[in-house]
Amino acid sequence: MKQQCYIASIYGSWLFIIAIFVFYISRGHYLEAVLLPFLVAYFLWLYVKYFPKLSQVMGYGSVNDQAAENVQRSEVKVYLYSGVGCPFCPLVKRRLTELQQRIGFTLVEQDVTLKPDILIAKGIRALPVIEIGNTRWVGNATSQQLAQFISVNSTAV
Repeated sequence: MKQQCYIASIYGSWLFIIAIFVFYISRGHYLEAVLLPFLVAYFLWLYVKYFPKLSQVMGYGSVNDQAAENVQRSEVKVYLYSGVGCPFCPLVKRRLTELQQRIGFTLVEQDVTLKPDILIAKGIRALPVIEIGNTRWVGNATSQQLAQFISVNSTAV
């Protein structure tokens, strides 16, 4: 299974949560309706936090990192498109942030969860997306893969 989150799945999850909220309200279970956002936020935090340990069981395989060696400095602008609920996005963001210290590129992060205009304009269907110029990497990547992607595409921009 590819190590990426499909936008349709993320939106589907949020629609399901909204449906549960509406159900509780319609049945007069106001306390449950009020507690639902807090429980969802807590379980989402747990899911993202423990995802690296769960990824193999879920069929995604290992999300372990591979350190980047022999990196070259680059002044390129790297865009990261991420979304709430995507467990790969924090992994890639952390790796890019660490690489930024060594490589010197500019990192621009854009949360596209509630920005369908960006999704449509860019043709994004899965997250995370790393973009340099007109070149994209979709999905999880190790630090080594990201450093190589930045190095190869910094000359093309």
